[in-house]
Amino acid sequence: MSTATHHAVELRYATTSDVDAGANASHVQLALEGSRGTVGVRGRVREPALFRDALAATLGILASDLRYRGKDRTAYLAYLMKQGKRATAQIWEAQKAFLEQSLEGEQKADAVLDPVLTVDPDQVSLEVFSRDESAYARLSFDNSLFEGREAAHGSTFLDVPADLLAKVDRLRTYVPVSLEAHVALPVRGAQSRAPRNVEVPHAWLRGFLQVQSAATLPASTCTLAPIDLYNLLFALRTRKAKKAPRALRFELVPGMQPRLVLEPWELVLECHGPKYQGSAPAVVRTFGRQRLAALARLLPHAQGVRVQMLGPGLPVFWVMELGPATLTLALTGWTESGWSSAAAFDALMPREVPDGLAEKLRNRLRKEGPLSFEALASGTDSPKDAVRGALQLECLRGRVLYDIAKGTYRPRELLSTPVDEAVIRYGNEREERAHRLLGDGGPGAGEVKLTKVHEVVGVGTRLSGEVVDREAVRSFFPGFMLDLEGRVREASCGCPPYRRSGMREGPCEHMIALRLAYARQRAQEEALRQTPKGRAQIRAETRSYVRRDEAGLEQVYRVSLDGKLVSVEWGPRLGEQRHQRLWFDTDGEARTAYFARLESLAAEGFIDSVGGAV
Repeated sequence: MSTATHHAVELRYATTSDVDAGANASHVQLALEGSRGTVGVRGRVREPALFRDALAATLGILASDLRYRGKDRTAYLAYLMKQGKRATAQIWEAQKAFLEQSLEGEQKADAVLDPVLTVDPDQVSLEVFSRDESAYARLSFDNSLFEGREAAHGSTFLDVPADLLAKVDRLRTYVPVSLEAHVALPVRGAQSRAPRNVEVPHAWLRGFLQVQSAATLPASTCTLAPIDLYNLLFALRTRKAKKAPRALRFELVPGMQPRLVLEPWELVLECHGPKYQGSAPAVVRTFGRQRLAALARLLPHAQGVRVQMLGPGLPVFWVMELGPATLTLALTGWTESGWSSAAAFDALMPREVPDGLAEKLRNRLRKEGPLSFEALASGTDSPKDAVRGALQLECLRGRVLYDIAKGTYRPRELLSTPVDEAVIRYGNEREERAHRLLGDGGPGAGEVKLTKVHEVVGVGTRLSGEVVDREAVRSFFPGFMLDLEGRVREASCGCPPYRRSGMREGPCEHMIALRLAYARQRAQEEALRQTPKGRAQIRAETRSYVRRDEAGLEQVYRVSLDGKLVSVEWGPRLGEQRHQRLWFDTDGEARTAYFARLESLAAEGFIDSVGGAV
């Protein structure tokens, strides 16, 4: 792992982005960074209301920050001191020092890259990453939105002053609106803007590029009607969850319209869009639902909403079709439980990529323009897994973009030089040591064993393990509870860092290694379950299946395999359960009957709430 923690970028803007909202015409001027050469677009906007609302919503996502901030009680403490109350000068000075330190850290966190503007032959797009690094948005405008469009293709950064969002809000949509985004030359006699040096943290690059890499993975996809999104936002606005879980749960059954379930109230929202076209039922749990409020402004323009869900800890993509415009919002899963994202990012790193394949695919995109995965895979002799890994690698380097809305790959240079994937491979030194313990290369490899995996119904999963650290010449025994939202509770470990500070400084490398080992084991087990060889290794297992009737009541089936015994419990979730116990002569017969019962339930529209949960 490199000792550097930042990537230096110099930004040169000749002018400042501005909006001139006049009585007879409005002009939007966007200043672009000039080191990338000639890049720009200009034209008259055909639908000013859509342009204004889409641009304002995207800039709102850029400025959003949902991180918790404590209240500033300095003035109150000063008041208490004047009144002779128990508020000493030491408390006052300590709080002032704490606030100054917090603000200093906040200013450093804001030193990130400006939004990325890309002009392609068929569209112009704007990519933003929120201040709290929890939301990514890509807004694209088709050529049909502009009259008299003139463009110079390429990618560069966009200058966004603090008051640009307020100025965009003041655009009058009943007067002509024109857009001009270009690398302007300084006006003669005017004072030129000094270059701005930005030290971009590798953690920011890791989060931004993780979204790009995640977009290339297969996903469970459903389509909602605009009224479904309205109902969801209305329900969230009128309720506030005071306890966990706080997930937005999707219940997907092939041939039926999706259902949205809001936890912890178990409020069921019936959807009105197309029926789910997946091959198997699934329960998908997503988090970060409050961030969906950023889409409210676009509801009057929405023609359809598509949701793509990847897996635990991975981003969830919301694609809003707005006619000549499209907004893709990715809600990441690591803002509140950052260290759990180690398992998610581990799944995004391509394994073995043939030499030269990534470069070959990127050059083809440059020559032929946007292409689908199937088109790219058909043009090479490499297996599809290798092609997907190479495209993931190019996304992590910032040289290729996957357009979720169109389902195509596009060339897009994030930086003038490609990002070294080794630099963002690990989030911190502890994560790097955790991978060493797993034997992922480097000296001093260790051994990680999962000694106990206990599923606690309605609470989470309790993990215990043994980590053999050959570098420390001893073993450690970490353990923790992974709740339904992916957060860690009741953690313990015998290593010196945990004994010194507990979880205040984050998890130790032994906990991270245990979390990674559990994620890898679960992925392997789910893959083996689809093969006869893998099923033959299962001797004891329990699965729960649920289905809602027309009245919204849940029917639950719980099927268990234990050697030669198959146990079945079924009935309404809140009602009396019926029981059945079936004994067989051999383990093989019991296993065959067990999986036959699971397949029968899936065919009847029951959803696997354990293995199918995401």
